[in-house]
Amino acid sequence: MTGGGEREASGALVRRALGGRGALWIAFAVVHLLLAWLNLYAPGYPMGDVTGVYRVWAENASHGWLRMGIDAPWVYPILAFAPMAAAFAFGEAYIAQSWLVIVALLDGIVFSILLGRAVLSRRRRLAAWWWLGFLLLLGPIAFGRIDAVTVPFAIAGLLWAAGRPRVAATLLTIGAWIKVWPAALVAALVIASRRRGEVVTIAVSLSVAIIAVSLLAGAGTNVFGFIAEQAGRGLQIEAPAAVFWLWQIVAGAKDVTIEYSRDILTFQIVGPGADAAASLTTPLMLVGALAVAAVGFRAARRGAHFGVLMPPLALAFVVVLMLANKVGSPQFVTWLAAPVVLGLVLRPARFAVPALLAAAVALITQIIYPYWYGWLLIADPAFVFLLTMKVALLVALLVWAIRAVWQAGTRRDATPRPAIAD
Repeated sequence: MTGGGEREASGALVRRALGGRGALWIAFAVVHLLLAWLNLYAPGYPMGDVTGVYRVWAENASHGWLRMGIDAPWVYPILAFAPMAAAFAFGEAYIAQSWLVIVALLDGIVFSILLGRAVLSRRRRLAAWWWLGFLLLLGPIAFGRIDAVTVPFAIAGLLWAAGRPRVAATLLTIGAWIKVWPAALVAALVIASRRRGEVVTIAVSLSVAIIAVSLLAGAGTNVFGFIAEQAGRGLQIEAPAAVFWLWQIVAGAKDVTIEYSRDILTFQIVGPGADAAASLTTPLMLVGALAVAAVGFRAARRGAHFGVLMPPLALAFVVVLMLANKVGSPQFVTWLAAPVVLGLVLRPARFAVPALLAAAVALITQIIYPYWYGWLLIADPAFVFLLTMKVALLVALLVWAIRAVWQAGTRRDATPRPAIAD
């Protein structure tokens, strides 16, 4: 055999090895074990929210002292307490390990849905490898917050959106009552699906049931406390809008500082106009979401195919939530996984650009947090530049997504394969 033939045969063997389910599951295990280890032992306290904040909430509730979201307003929707309580089931000493097991189990269920039971297609294989790579690039923050529980619900919901919209609506609504952001995916599903009446019925009915149970438990108006709690926050340093003030600190401005808020346990910008900017983010988010919805409805009315419209529309909604956000926490980057995985399953060539952009956002995020977060806290120019690049990449993602949604209503693309063939 010639040298070229040997190389070709070797390449074929590598492709077959990497393309099988076994290799993907081994990679899944390696990635999750590595990220679990980083969460437990890496510098920067990546599991701080779980072991320092979620633990206190779960402990207080277990003793009957204070049930967040029922006895007092809470920053999260009521179902967020479920995974926190589950992680506390084996006691305070093992809450971190239990949390990581819960995340890994949820990811494993969704990974099996993504791979499917039929012959493993190139599209699903590509999406699976991308998701694992994205998790590695994002680092420990991918597991160490409540968002890690919602992402599997979001990915599964989107994968089933075309063939099982009622199941998708159920999963996405549950995710939204853990942390609000999957509600944007419900909105995308309502716009893109031809069975939007069923989606709305499921989402509303399930939400009413969750609210009713919360009221029976004594929540009262606290069931909606997460809305007021979010509205009262200041401009967090990772927020896209904070870049403007961070560069002022770099330039030597004395009237702009970074201060720690003990009320919400975050670092915030304090300076001229910062509070006004924080107040404007919510209406700006609403305007942005309405603009995306308008473009999406235009495409749907013009007969855009679900598989062509849904991935970029979901991506556009998610990125709007990230850009017009006064918080901007690093774990928000996990949200990008759901629409990108769907896009790679349905239209891999088309979604190559957002997949690369999202991966770059993940890498920048891990560089900043948790390892060298202290440099951002002192507004080091290099790290302010990195945050600025992250914001620029998110803007590029939004531009790409809106353009793709607009084009979906302008031209008829070939029908993509269903997300789950079996």
